[in-house]
Amino acid sequence: MKERLKRYALIAAAAALLWFVVDNHFIMYGSDIHLLKKEERNLHDTFVSLNNKRPATVLKNDRLREAGIGELMVDIGMLSEEELSRLESKLDYSD
Repeated sequence: MKERLKRYALIAAAAALLWFVVDNHFIMYGSDIHLLKKEERNLHDTFVSLNNKRPATVLKNDRLREAGIGELMVDIGMLSEEELSRLESKLDYSD
């Protein structure tokens, strides 16, 4: 009985961890990891590195842009509010 309860607890912990991974974007920049809540649960763009990427390239990804990657890039100092506005209007214009 005790072994069965341990097994169920382990399965529940693994399911919770999987749910957490599927529900968030893990954004890596330098040695820091930032979390962004996904708009819908899937495995697309779960782990994203911003190292050696231009902000315009990152913002072209609709899933990340909807999750708020632009505001995160402003917070970590990758670009300014003005640059974000300019890039977003450029992307909106091209759509």
